[in-house]
Amino acid sequence: MNRNAQNKKEGKNGVTLVEMLVVLLIFSLVIGILMSIFVSFIKAQRYILASQQIMDQASYVVEYMGRAIRMAKKDENGDCIDSNKNYLLTPDNHLKFKNYKGDCEEFYLENEKIYQEKGEQGKIPLTSSKFKVTKLEFIVMGDNPGDTYQPRVTILLEMEAKDITPVPKIKIQTTVSQRDLDWKEE
Repeated sequence: MNRNAQNKKEGKNGVTLVEMLVVLLIFSLVIGILMSIFVSFIKAQRYILASQQIMDQASYVVEYMGRAIRMAKKDENGDCIDSNKNYLLTPDNHLKFKNYKGDCEEFYLENEKIYQEKGEQGKIPLTSSKFKVTKLEFIVMGDNPGDTYQPRVTILLEMEAKDITPVPKIKIQTTVSQRDLDWKEE
């Protein structure tokens, strides 16, 4: 009796090389597909996390600036900005004003970060270096002496994340009016 007949008789069947290669090919394809799905999930999670972080950062900065701008006072003496004005918008788009404590305060964009200068504290970054601020624009309205409009500032902000592809971006616009009435009826 030959060996193959003896193996079949005893129930010991061997695996041929072709069968082994087919199984390895199918196993490799399944593992490859699963790995690509896993990598896609990881990339999607990183994008969603970066989007959430940029939203948190932008919300914080806009809220922080909004609170300060809302509490601005008219500069009666002109020691911070022009007298009888609430806000000064410089040609390089810096927003200056006198805060409720009487200190001169300023917000501006420099080197892809938003900075604040207040009193003697000096220059303080308000945004993280993980993000790039691509646009910060202030629009001042109703700040002319003698007009009957409440002073208000519109903030336009565009930010994007660094070191991630595709790049999550956010655009925010808000208008903040001064808390105290600026004019009185006669």
